[in-house]
Amino acid sequence: MTDHSAASPEESAAGADQNIQEPRLWQDDGWTARIIKNDDDDGWAVAMIKDGEPEPALIGPWTMGRDKKNPKPLDPSAFITLVKTASEFVRRHEQQLHAMLHKTVVVSDGTADISVTLDIVPDDDFPYALLSAHDQDREQLAQVRVAASFKLSPASASAWVDSGFRKPN
Repeated sequence: MTDHSAASPEESAAGADQNIQEPRLWQDDGWTARIIKNDDDDGWAVAMIKDGEPEPALIGPWTMGRDKKNPKPLDPSAFITLVKTASEFVRRHEQQLHAMLHKTVVVSDGTADISVTLDIVPDDDFPYALLSAHDQDREQLAQVRVAASFKLSPASASAWVDSGFRKPN
């Protein structure tokens, strides 16, 4: 899908402080809705772009107008619905990413429960993870740097605790 009338990043940044309410472009509340031509067919799509982001958070089909040729114009109700949908999509994506990068298991060393966390640092060149142990009072007992591919499980956490927090292989 392409939009031959898309604004440049400079134009988008300049207009970010304004509320625009046009039939094919609405900008308000930190979001921009832009109706674009779907080059794959004769239809239309809507791109929802969060202010400051280079790519749309969500692109979806858009309804044809009464003439079955042009898109239905944006209106306040549609824009509110689009913002809500795009915001929920972004929130779910952020939650999923957080869950992938931060894992926690609780194990016992025989005397107390120990919380073992794995925090992955997704560096483009050298990704790694920090394996940490905390006691019930949230005092850090140990922390080591491990490969980003380290698999945290109750068994691997127990083995690490039992080894006296030596760096896992």
